[in-house]
Amino acid sequence: MGQKRVSKRKYINPKLKENKNETEKDVHVSDNAKNSDMEDLIAAQINVDEDTTDDEVEEQEDSPIKSKDNKLKNKSKSKEPLTFKGKTSTKETISIIDKLKNNKNHKNFDEGQMHKDDVYNEKKTNTSANNKDEYVYDSSDEEDIRNTIGNVPLKWYNEYDHVGYDWEGKKIPKPEKGDELDNFLKRMEDPNFWRTIKDPQTGQDVVLNEADIDLIVRIQKQKIPDVQFDEYAPWVDWFTSEVIKTPLRKFPEHKRSFLPSKNEARQVSKLVHALKMGWMKSTAEMQKEREKSKEPQFYMLWQSDDQAEEMRRIHKHIPAPKRHLPGHAESYNPPSEYLFDNKELKEWNKLKATPWKRKLHFIPQKFNSLREVPAYPRYVKERFQRCLDLYLCSRSLKMRLTIEPEVLVPQLPSPKDLQPFPTTMFMVFKGHTDMVRSITVEPEGQFIASGGDDMLLKIWEVNTGRCLKTVPCGGIIRSVVWRPNQAMSLIAVAADKKVLLINPGVGDDHITSKTDQLLEIIPQSEIIVSDRVQSAVQWEQAEGDHWNNGVRIILNHFKTVKQVTWHGKGDYFATVMPDGQNRSVLINQLSKRRSQLPFNKSKGLIQCVLFHPIKPYLFVATQKNVRVYDLVQQIMVKKLLSNSQWISSMDIHPGGDNVLVGTYDRKMLWFDLDFSKEPYQTLRLHGTGVRAVAFHKRYPLFASGGDDRALIVSHGMVYNDLLQNPLIVPLKRLCNHESYNDFGILDVIFHPIEPWVFSTGADSTIRMYT
Repeated sequence: MGQKRVSKRKYINPKLKENKNETEKDVHVSDNAKNSDMEDLIAAQINVDEDTTDDEVEEQEDSPIKSKDNKLKNKSKSKEPLTFKGKTSTKETISIIDKLKNNKNHKNFDEGQMHKDDVYNEKKTNTSANNKDEYVYDSSDEEDIRNTIGNVPLKWYNEYDHVGYDWEGKKIPKPEKGDELDNFLKRMEDPNFWRTIKDPQTGQDVVLNEADIDLIVRIQKQKIPDVQFDEYAPWVDWFTSEVIKTPLRKFPEHKRSFLPSKNEARQVSKLVHALKMGWMKSTAEMQKEREKSKEPQFYMLWQSDDQAEEMRRIHKHIPAPKRHLPGHAESYNPPSEYLFDNKELKEWNKLKATPWKRKLHFIPQKFNSLREVPAYPRYVKERFQRCLDLYLCSRSLKMRLTIEPEVLVPQLPSPKDLQPFPTTMFMVFKGHTDMVRSITVEPEGQFIASGGDDMLLKIWEVNTGRCLKTVPCGGIIRSVVWRPNQAMSLIAVAADKKVLLINPGVGDDHITSKTDQLLEIIPQSEIIVSDRVQSAVQWEQAEGDHWNNGVRIILNHFKTVKQVTWHGKGDYFATVMPDGQNRSVLINQLSKRRSQLPFNKSKGLIQCVLFHPIKPYLFVATQKNVRVYDLVQQIMVKKLLSNSQWISSMDIHPGGDNVLVGTYDRKMLWFDLDFSKEPYQTLRLHGTGVRAVAFHKRYPLFASGGDDRALIVSHGMVYNDLLQNPLIVPLKRLCNHESYNDFGILDVIFHPIEPWVFSTGADSTIRMYT
């Protein structure tokens, strides 16, 4: 059956308009009602409605009527007296009578379908009964409401003696409220008390009819409110359950129906781009903005327009800087020290051409009282200048970093947690008569050897400090290195233009005798030595007094030898002659007694060279850079930039991945070969030039000595994890040497086993720290 939504308009009796000026009267109808005519009319209306047949009832239209009218009908059917509860005006009574008169031809309605908040369905009108317009009896629930105040809280009328206004604009007085005693009497005497509710709009009592009670009961029992609704009505199968294998159309689908739409993809890409750029916001962001807009907004009570946080007119508005507050000098009665004397006034007048150089743009004056202060002659000019500054001077934000000093300084561990390291001078070795330039330690750490400007090589015992042997070398000793391989006992000594290989004769006698036996044999080689190498160095077997003093082999060079260094296996050793130009570096092989020149061109003034402890690399330090060469492939692997003026010394970490470089410009440079060609860390711990640096072979320690007589011991931990940087912590500063001709410490070396360090100085002493 087709259903149609009922328009909510109520038929208004024209007599109400004619009686607008009538006064409102209270009417109360009891068992002995005064308005007997009204009862007769109601009874007559009910009798007419009862004569309708059941067939006509099915074709009736549902019409919503006020609950009071329904109550009157139900009571008239049961032949009970009509009762109006509360106050009812005369006009309302007349309206009810007119409705009953006009509804004689109206069809019956089902009370079970009637409810104030429901939307009622109209059935088809029987055209044979009445051919009237279907909208004549259109009604509206809104007009059933006497109170016209609208959907506003009734608590607004708590302080007034009325609850609103009726359709004529007159006040609806509040009904009288009884006390608890009246409520108890109603509960005991009124049989309809349990079905009586209070109308919130008018405050009057309304008695629910049987249809309303049935509707409430069905809802409580979770049943369908409509009694006539058939939930088991036959189902119309609009779509068949059988699969139809035949196509719906005779043309096949086009290819584009199976491919994704390019237009949709373009639209989706535009939406994604808008989301990324912030032009379009997601549902979550919109929800956050809605919640934020619902929050209370606060503002400054006395805030002016120029102090607004955001100006709509200007994007990213920058407020103008405020003028400085006036000081004591601008007071009308300033202290005497702010007044100009003749000299200050004369200087102030000299800067008339350049007024921006003046400290004050005015001359302070003093007045006895404020009323004696004259008008300010520069007021208009200053205001004009301020306006020019406001709209002509560009404004910009300068980002200033506010970094706390604690953040810049790294958090280093305490030196107490990094022990052991040398802290105290334990022994002083005295015996040299001039500066001690170089020192070396036996691989087992039992003996040390030193040499200096007194041209003597001295061998000391570490435990006792006793000088065991002295060997004259015939020249100033600049470098002394003990052979790292213990198969032979040899010391390489650089004395002026000679390199002496000396058997110290200390330690194991078997090794000492074996060394002499091997060095007595001169190997024969058919290799032709080039003139370039032969003019640079000549090998010579020691004889006579040299053999008796322990010298076994002599290498004569054409320039002064500054440094000697051994390879880790002990067969090769390199010598450095800074003045040799392209023949500054020589690599010598002890077993074959031959030499070779690795470089054909001079790359700078070479200061020192070192062999890599593991790889076949040669580190060559010039004045400003350190070059790393691969001896097998004969190529340069890396070039380390020191950013200094003069490199003095160099040492390699036992792991081979870190290099420590000392410079004469008071810096120590730590290079991480896996990190960069730039220094990983620059240490400025010395006040003068750094002359020597050294790594410990077992402990994470390194030391440096300089002309400021300071021996600085530091912690240098290198981790196996390549992602973790080395930890460098300065530990101890030891100043026990004395200065001589502005020279301090000349060489530094660690004990190979114990955490001890040895230092040689210009004061001709050797000091051991433990």
